[in-house]
Amino acid sequence: MAMPAEPRTSPAAATPITHADVRWWALLLVIGFCAVISTLVSMVNGSNGSDLLPLLKTVTCVGVVCWGLDQCVTLLTRGRIRWLTISLITFPFGWVIGDKLSAALLGGEDFIAHWMRHPGLLWSGITASLLFAASAFLFFDRFYRAAYYRVALEAERHRAAEIQRARAVSELALLQAQIEPHFLFNTLAHVLSTVEREPPVAKAMLEHLTRYLRATLRRSRESEHRLAEELELIEALLAIAAMRLGPRLRYRIGIDPLLRDVRMPPMLLQPLVENAIRHGIEPAVDGGEIRVDGEQLGGELILRVTDDGKGLTGGAPEGVGLSNVRARLASLYGDKGRLSLFSNSAHGVIAELRLPAQRA
Repeated sequence: MAMPAEPRTSPAAATPITHADVRWWALLLVIGFCAVISTLVSMVNGSNGSDLLPLLKTVTCVGVVCWGLDQCVTLLTRGRIRWLTISLITFPFGWVIGDKLSAALLGGEDFIAHWMRHPGLLWSGITASLLFAASAFLFFDRFYRAAYYRVALEAERHRAAEIQRARAVSELALLQAQIEPHFLFNTLAHVLSTVEREPPVAKAMLEHLTRYLRATLRRSRESEHRLAEELELIEALLAIAAMRLGPRLRYRIGIDPLLRDVRMPPMLLQPLVENAIRHGIEPAVDGGEIRVDGEQLGGELILRVTDDGKGLTGGAPEGVGLSNVRARLASLYGDKGRLSLFSNSAHGVIAELRLPAQRA
């Protein structure tokens, strides 16, 4: 028995944002923040621009080193300490290391050496550094809070989508398990009853059954397929039912060839045909006809399965197959997918399926 296809993934279910993404975005913000601070300090000092590049090198180097120390401590502590607490610990070390690295390797300003040569500027330098650190802490604390809340929200959405996907898979498995045994048992029973007295009929039925099972296996490996592939299953199913019921079943498939490339999930149309055979034609004394047709109105695909068999039975509960189709439509399309049942004007039932038309 073929396993059911996994439902298609909603376009909204994109790859969620991760903590690694947040860290690299934070590095870019650190560099941008340092560039802004360097420019503002240069303007406040009345510099003509000649001191901007060394200042930018030092401030950026300090910022990147602080960011690197912050990430290392966060990974070592496995997130058990708040980011703000880690930053208060790593900032003094990052300032000293970044200042010296910039001066030694990049030709930047050495603020610590400058303050040591001019002790009167020490406290003003420390005050400016603290103001710079406080503004950076506040900015990045808000950034990390917002970013990690977003990561948590994306993870929750991803988990909810996985749960919904698993539910849809189980519903499809249940639907397929309910439809195929009834169909297979009836088909094989008819083959056994005809294999000796009507070998050509039994051979033809087995050929149709092989075609049906091959199409089912191919479908089970896809999250969605073309309407043409669904119709291939329907044609095999109706051909087998017509051989089994003889003149009591007639059928016609009238789908516009232009619609055969429309994409749709599996096991939406087939249960309607199976339902028409089982509850419409088989119980009717004279049998009847089943018609499968469809059309596209705007962006909506409309598929109909019409029979002139027994018709709707008042007060009878809806079968599990139809209930599963309704549930899958709601899960996949929300209000844009629906199944409706109408009484045929002559006799029997019209099952109408509406869903968004999606081309390959």
